[in-house]
Amino acid sequence: MRAPDEHARRAAQERVAALATPAGALGRLADLGVWLAACQGEVPPRPVDDVRLAIFAGDHGVAAHGVSAYPSEITRAMVATFESGRGGVNALARAHGVGVRVIDVAVDDERAGPWRVCRGSRPIHLDDALTPEQHDTAWAVGVAVAEEEIAAGADLLISGDMGIGNTTPSAAMIAATLGLPADLVVGRGTGVDDDGLIRKTAIVAQALARVGDRGNDPRTCLTALGSADLTAATAFQVTAARAGVPVLLDGLMAVTCALLADAIDPGAAAWFAAGHRSTEPAQSLALEKLGLRPLLDLDLRLGEGSGAVAAVPVVRSAVALLRDVALLADLL
Repeated sequence: MRAPDEHARRAAQERVAALATPAGALGRLADLGVWLAACQGEVPPRPVDDVRLAIFAGDHGVAAHGVSAYPSEITRAMVATFESGRGGVNALARAHGVGVRVIDVAVDDERAGPWRVCRGSRPIHLDDALTPEQHDTAWAVGVAVAEEEIAAGADLLISGDMGIGNTTPSAAMIAATLGLPADLVVGRGTGVDDDGLIRKTAIVAQALARVGDRGNDPRTCLTALGSADLTAATAFQVTAARAGVPVLLDGLMAVTCALLADAIDPGAAAWFAAGHRSTEPAQSLALEKLGLRPLLDLDLRLGEGSGAVAAVPVVRSAVALLRDVALLADLL
Protein backbone atom coordinates (compact mmCIF):
# COMPACT_ATOMS: atom_id res chain seq x y z
CA MET A 1 0.00 0.00 0.00
CA ARG A 2 1.69 3.21 -1.14
CA ALA A 3 0.83 6.43 0.63
CA PRO A 4 -0.58 9.53 -1.06
CA ASP A 5 2.12 11.77 -2.56
CA GLU A 6 3.83 13.63 0.29
CA HIS A 7 5.58 16.04 -2.08
CA ALA A 8 2.22 16.98 -3.60
CA ARG A 9 0.75 17.35 -0.11
CA ARG A 10 3.42 19.85 0.91
CA ALA A 11 3.12 21.72 -2.37
CA ALA A 12 -0.65 21.93 -1.96
CA GLN A 13 -0.25 23.27 1.58
CA GLU A 14 2.13 25.90 0.27
CA ARG A 15 -0.38 26.83 -2.42
CA VAL A 16 -3.14 27.24 0.17
CA ALA A 17 -0.88 29.53 2.18
CA ALA A 18 -0.19 31.59 -0.95
CA LEU A 19 -3.86 32.06 -1.98
CA ALA A 20 -5.45 35.50 -1.86
CA THR A 21 -7.44 34.55 1.24
CA PRO A 22 -6.83 35.24 4.94
CA ALA A 23 -4.71 32.63 6.70
CA GLY A 24 -6.92 29.73 7.79
CA ALA A 25 -10.02 31.21 6.16
CA LEU A 26 -10.71 28.11 4.03
CA GLY A 27 -10.79 25.84 7.07
CA ARG A 28 -11.42 22.18 6.35
CA LEU A 29 -12.05 22.86 2.65
CA ALA A 30 -8.35 23.60 2.38
CA ASP A 31 -7.52 20.34 4.17
CA LEU A 32 -9.80 18.44 1.79
CA GLY A 33 -8.18 20.05 -1.25
CA VAL A 34 -4.73 19.19 0.07
CA TRP A 35 -5.80 15.56 0.59
CA LEU A 36 -7.09 15.33 -2.97
CA ALA A 37 -3.89 16.85 -4.34
CA ALA A 38 -1.87 14.26 -2.43
CA CYS A 39 -4.08 11.43 -3.69
CA GLN A 40 -3.78 12.63 -7.28
CA GLY A 41 -0.12 13.65 -7.03
CA GLU A 42 -1.04 16.96 -8.70
CA VAL A 43 -1.11 20.58 -7.52
CA PRO A 44 -3.59 22.07 -7.95
CA PRO A 45 -5.74 18.92 -7.96
CA ARG A 46 -7.64 17.90 -11.07
CA PRO A 47 -11.40 18.51 -11.16
CA VAL A 48 -13.35 15.58 -9.70
CA ASP A 49 -15.68 15.10 -12.65
CA ASP A 50 -16.15 11.33 -12.73
CA VAL A 51 -17.58 10.15 -9.40
CA ARG A 52 -18.94 6.61 -9.26
CA LEU A 53 -21.11 4.92 -6.65
CA ALA A 54 -21.37 1.13 -6.38
CA ILE A 55 -24.24 -0.04 -4.17
CA PHE A 56 -23.48 -3.52 -2.80
CA ALA A 57 -26.76 -5.26 -1.96
CA GLY A 58 -27.37 -8.34 0.12
CA ASP A 59 -29.69 -9.90 2.66
CA HIS A 60 -28.75 -10.81 6.22
CA GLY A 61 -29.94 -13.78 8.24
CA VAL A 62 -30.30 -11.69 11.40
CA ALA A 63 -33.15 -9.77 9.74
CA ALA A 64 -35.43 -12.68 10.63
CA HIS A 65 -34.66 -12.22 14.32
CA GLY A 66 -36.23 -8.85 15.02
CA VAL A 67 -33.26 -6.50 14.51
CA SER A 68 -34.89 -4.28 11.88
CA ALA A 69 -38.05 -2.23 11.59
CA TYR A 70 -38.56 -3.63 8.06
CA PRO A 71 -38.77 -7.14 6.59
CA SER A 72 -36.01 -8.54 4.40
CA GLU A 73 -38.28 -8.35 1.33
CA ILE A 74 -37.53 -4.64 1.26
CA THR A 75 -33.97 -5.39 0.11
CA ARG A 76 -34.96 -6.70 -3.30
CA ALA A 77 -37.68 -4.06 -3.64
CA MET A 78 -35.11 -1.32 -3.08
CA VAL A 79 -32.66 -2.90 -5.50
CA ALA A 80 -35.37 -2.65 -8.17
CA THR A 81 -36.01 0.95 -7.12
CA PHE A 82 -32.33 1.84 -7.55
CA GLU A 83 -32.26 0.13 -10.92
CA SER A 84 -35.24 2.22 -12.02
CA GLY A 85 -33.51 5.40 -10.83
CA ARG A 86 -36.15 6.25 -8.21
CA GLY A 87 -34.28 5.77 -4.92
CA GLY A 88 -33.21 8.53 -2.58
CA VAL A 89 -29.59 8.12 -3.59
CA ASN A 90 -30.56 8.24 -7.28
CA ALA A 91 -32.10 11.67 -6.79
CA LEU A 92 -28.97 12.95 -5.07
CA ALA A 93 -26.73 11.35 -7.67
CA ARG A 94 -28.58 13.04 -10.54
CA ALA A 95 -28.34 16.38 -8.78
CA HIS A 96 -24.58 16.04 -8.34
CA GLY A 97 -23.52 14.16 -11.46
CA VAL A 98 -22.62 10.85 -9.80
CA GLY A 99 -22.87 7.54 -11.64
CA VAL A 100 -24.79 4.77 -9.85
CA ARG A 101 -24.32 1.04 -10.20
CA VAL A 102 -26.15 -1.65 -8.23
CA ILE A 103 -24.34 -4.91 -7.42
CA ASP A 104 -26.54 -7.80 -6.23
CA VAL A 105 -24.08 -9.78 -4.14
CA ALA A 106 -26.41 -11.68 -1.84
CA VAL A 107 -30.05 -10.66 -2.27
CA ASP A 108 -32.43 -13.44 -1.29
CA ASP A 109 -34.20 -13.55 -4.62
CA GLU A 110 -34.68 -16.23 -7.26
CA ARG A 111 -33.52 -13.83 -9.95
CA ALA A 112 -29.73 -14.19 -9.80
CA GLY A 113 -27.45 -11.63 -11.43
CA PRO A 114 -23.84 -12.06 -12.58
CA TRP A 115 -22.37 -11.01 -9.20
CA ARG A 116 -24.56 -13.19 -6.94
CA VAL A 117 -22.54 -15.04 -4.30
CA CYS A 118 -25.36 -16.43 -2.18
CA ARG A 119 -28.98 -15.80 -1.25
CA GLY A 120 -28.35 -13.96 1.97
CA SER A 121 -25.77 -14.45 4.67
CA ARG A 122 -26.44 -16.66 7.69
CA PRO A 123 -27.49 -15.21 11.07
CA ILE A 124 -24.26 -14.23 12.79
CA HIS A 125 -25.37 -15.08 16.34
CA LEU A 126 -25.98 -18.70 15.33
CA ASP A 127 -23.37 -19.44 12.66
CA ASP A 128 -20.63 -17.86 10.57
CA ALA A 129 -22.16 -15.51 8.04
CA LEU A 130 -20.20 -17.03 5.15
CA THR A 131 -18.17 -20.06 4.26
CA PRO A 132 -14.52 -19.33 3.45
CA GLU A 133 -15.34 -19.99 -0.20
CA GLN A 134 -18.19 -17.49 -0.17
CA HIS A 135 -15.91 -14.91 1.44
CA ASP A 136 -13.32 -15.38 -1.31
CA THR A 137 -15.95 -15.14 -4.04
CA ALA A 138 -17.44 -11.99 -2.53
CA TRP A 139 -13.98 -10.47 -2.20
CA ALA A 140 -13.34 -11.16 -5.88
CA VAL A 141 -16.61 -9.40 -6.75
CA GLY A 142 -15.51 -6.23 -4.95
CA VAL A 143 -12.11 -6.28 -6.62
CA ALA A 144 -13.62 -6.74 -10.08
CA VAL A 145 -16.19 -3.97 -9.65
CA ALA A 146 -13.55 -1.51 -8.43
CA GLU A 147 -11.22 -2.39 -11.27
CA GLU A 148 -13.99 -1.85 -13.81
CA GLU A 149 -14.91 1.56 -12.38
CA ILE A 150 -11.27 2.65 -12.21
CA ALA A 151 -10.63 1.50 -15.78
CA ALA A 152 -13.66 3.53 -16.87
CA GLY A 153 -12.02 6.69 -15.50
CA ALA A 154 -13.32 7.18 -11.96
CA ASP A 155 -11.80 10.16 -10.13
CA LEU A 156 -13.55 9.30 -6.87
CA LEU A 157 -15.30 6.13 -5.70
CA ILE A 158 -18.13 5.60 -3.21
CA SER A 159 -19.39 2.30 -1.83
CA GLY A 160 -23.07 2.23 -0.99
CA ASP A 161 -25.14 -0.41 0.76
CA MET A 162 -28.58 -1.99 0.64
CA GLY A 163 -29.59 -4.82 2.92
CA ILE A 164 -32.20 -5.03 5.65
CA GLY A 165 -30.44 -5.93 8.89
CA ASN A 166 -26.99 -4.79 7.74
CA THR A 167 -26.36 -2.46 10.69
CA THR A 168 -26.25 -5.54 12.95
CA PRO A 169 -23.21 -7.26 11.35
CA SER A 170 -21.59 -3.85 10.92
CA ALA A 171 -21.92 -3.09 14.63
CA ALA A 172 -20.64 -6.57 15.48
CA MET A 173 -17.56 -6.19 13.27
CA ILE A 174 -16.73 -2.79 14.74
CA ALA A 175 -17.13 -4.20 18.26
CA ALA A 176 -14.86 -7.13 17.44
CA THR A 177 -12.24 -4.95 15.75
CA LEU A 178 -12.15 -2.30 18.48
CA GLY A 179 -12.65 -4.67 21.40
CA LEU A 180 -15.89 -3.07 22.54
CA PRO A 181 -19.06 -4.53 24.11
CA ALA A 182 -22.30 -4.71 22.17
CA ASP A 183 -24.12 -2.02 24.10
CA LEU A 184 -21.59 0.63 23.02
CA VAL A 185 -21.93 -0.04 19.31
CA VAL A 186 -25.55 -0.98 18.63
CA GLY A 187 -27.89 1.71 17.29
CA ARG A 188 -31.47 1.76 16.07
CA GLY A 189 -30.65 1.22 12.39
CA THR A 190 -33.84 1.61 10.39
CA GLY A 191 -35.60 2.83 13.53
CA VAL A 192 -36.30 -0.12 15.82
CA ASP A 193 -38.21 0.54 19.03
CA ASP A 194 -36.78 -0.03 22.51
CA ASP A 195 -37.61 -3.75 22.48
CA GLY A 196 -35.99 -4.08 19.08
CA LEU A 197 -32.87 -2.32 20.33
CA ILE A 198 -32.67 -4.76 23.24
CA ARG A 199 -33.01 -7.74 20.89
CA LYS A 200 -30.43 -6.32 18.50
CA THR A 201 -27.93 -5.69 21.29
CA ALA A 202 -28.41 -9.22 22.62
CA ILE A 203 -27.85 -10.70 19.15
CA VAL A 204 -24.63 -8.73 18.67
CA ALA A 205 -23.43 -9.79 22.12
CA GLN A 206 -24.24 -13.43 21.33
CA ALA A 207 -22.42 -13.18 18.00
CA LEU A 208 -19.33 -11.69 19.64
CA ALA A 209 -19.30 -14.42 22.27
CA ARG A 210 -19.73 -17.11 19.62
CA VAL A 211 -16.83 -15.86 17.51
CA GLY A 212 -14.48 -14.96 20.37
CA ASP A 213 -10.88 -14.22 19.43
CA ARG A 214 -11.47 -15.20 15.80
CA GLY A 215 -12.97 -11.75 15.33
CA ASN A 216 -9.53 -10.18 15.82
CA ASP A 217 -8.48 -11.21 12.32
CA PRO A 218 -10.15 -8.88 9.78
CA ARG A 219 -10.77 -11.47 7.07
CA THR A 220 -12.16 -13.95 9.59
CA CYS A 221 -14.24 -11.12 11.03
CA LEU A 222 -15.84 -10.57 7.62
CA THR A 223 -16.50 -14.28 7.23
CA ALA A 224 -17.85 -14.91 10.73
CA LEU A 225 -19.60 -11.64 11.60
CA GLY A 226 -20.05 -9.89 8.26
CA SER A 227 -21.79 -10.75 5.02
CA ALA A 228 -21.14 -11.20 1.32
CA ASP A 229 -22.11 -7.62 0.44
CA LEU A 230 -19.94 -6.09 3.16
CA THR A 231 -17.02 -8.30 2.14
CA ALA A 232 -17.38 -7.14 -1.46
CA ALA A 233 -17.54 -3.50 -0.36
CA THR A 234 -14.39 -3.93 1.72
CA ALA A 235 -12.57 -5.41 -1.26
CA PHE A 236 -13.85 -2.52 -3.39
CA GLN A 237 -12.29 -0.02 -1.00
CA VAL A 238 -9.00 -1.90 -0.68
CA THR A 239 -8.71 -2.16 -4.46
CA ALA A 240 -9.32 1.57 -4.89
CA ALA A 241 -6.69 2.43 -2.29
CA ARG A 242 -4.16 0.08 -3.86
CA ALA A 243 -4.79 1.76 -7.22
CA GLY A 244 -4.41 5.25 -5.73
CA VAL A 245 -8.04 6.26 -6.31
CA PRO A 246 -9.60 8.20 -3.41
CA VAL A 247 -12.75 6.91 -1.71
CA LEU A 248 -15.49 9.00 -0.12
CA LEU A 249 -17.08 7.02 2.70
CA ASP A 250 -20.78 6.95 3.46
CA GLY A 251 -22.35 5.83 6.74
CA LEU A 252 -21.99 2.89 9.11
CA MET A 253 -21.56 0.13 6.55
CA ALA A 254 -18.96 1.97 4.44
CA VAL A 255 -17.01 3.03 7.52
CA THR A 256 -17.12 -0.53 8.89
CA CYS A 257 -15.63 -1.72 5.62
CA ALA A 258 -13.01 1.05 5.78
CA LEU A 259 -11.99 -0.04 9.28
CA LEU A 260 -11.53 -3.60 8.07
CA ALA A 261 -9.85 -2.47 4.85
CA ASP A 262 -7.22 -0.59 6.85
CA ALA A 263 -6.72 -3.63 9.09
CA ILE A 264 -6.29 -5.90 6.07
CA ASP A 265 -4.01 -3.49 4.22
CA PRO A 266 -2.53 -0.93 6.65
CA GLY A 267 -2.38 2.53 5.15
CA ALA A 268 -5.59 2.17 3.15
CA ALA A 269 -7.30 4.78 5.34
CA ALA A 270 -5.00 7.47 3.94
CA TRP A 271 -7.00 7.20 0.72
CA PHE A 272 -10.37 7.63 2.45
CA ALA A 273 -12.38 10.71 3.40
CA ALA A 274 -15.58 10.58 5.47
CA GLY A 275 -18.59 11.98 3.66
CA HIS A 276 -20.97 12.28 6.60
CA ARG A 277 -21.66 11.30 10.18
CA SER A 278 -24.56 8.90 10.58
CA THR A 279 -26.72 8.53 13.68
CA GLU A 280 -25.23 5.10 14.47
CA PRO A 281 -22.82 5.14 17.44
CA ALA A 282 -20.55 2.50 15.93
CA GLN A 283 -19.78 4.73 12.96
CA SER A 284 -18.42 7.52 15.15
CA LEU A 285 -16.28 5.02 17.07
CA ALA A 286 -14.82 3.63 13.85
CA LEU A 287 -14.21 7.10 12.40
CA GLU A 288 -12.29 8.06 15.53
CA LYS A 289 -10.11 4.97 15.16
CA LEU A 290 -9.46 5.81 11.51
CA GLY A 291 -8.70 9.44 12.32
CA LEU A 292 -11.39 10.73 9.95
CA ARG A 293 -13.71 13.68 10.50
CA PRO A 294 -16.94 13.74 8.46
CA LEU A 295 -17.63 16.54 6.00
CA LEU A 296 -21.37 16.62 6.76
CA ASP A 297 -23.43 16.04 9.89
CA LEU A 298 -27.09 16.08 8.82
CA ASP A 299 -28.57 13.31 10.98
CA LEU A 300 -28.84 11.09 7.90
CA ARG A 301 -29.48 7.37 8.28
CA LEU A 302 -30.70 6.46 4.82
CA GLY A 303 -27.65 4.47 3.76
CA GLU A 304 -27.37 3.63 0.06
CA GLY A 305 -24.30 5.89 -0.26
CA SER A 306 -26.55 8.94 0.10
CA GLY A 307 -24.51 10.83 2.68
CA ALA A 308 -21.33 10.52 0.65
CA VAL A 309 -23.13 11.58 -2.54
CA ALA A 310 -24.52 14.61 -0.70
CA ALA A 311 -20.93 15.53 0.21
CA VAL A 312 -19.64 15.42 -3.38
CA PRO A 313 -20.27 19.17 -3.94
CA VAL A 314 -18.08 19.86 -0.89
CA VAL A 315 -15.27 17.86 -2.49
CA ARG A 316 -15.64 19.75 -5.74
CA SER A 317 -15.69 23.05 -3.85
CA ALA A 318 -12.35 22.20 -2.27
CA VAL A 319 -10.85 21.49 -5.69
CA ALA A 320 -12.23 24.73 -7.13
CA LEU A 321 -10.67 26.80 -4.37
CA LEU A 322 -7.20 25.35 -4.91
CA ARG A 323 -7.50 25.67 -8.68
CA ASP A 324 -9.26 28.96 -9.25
CA VAL A 325 -8.47 31.36 -6.42
CA ALA A 326 -5.80 33.94 -7.29
CA LEU A 327 -2.42 33.86 -5.60
CA LEU A 328 -1.72 36.81 -3.37
CA ALA A 329 1.59 37.39 -5.12
CA ASP A 330 -0.26 37.93 -8.42
CA LEU A 331 -2.25 40.80 -6.90
CA LEU A 332 0.72 42.78 -5.59
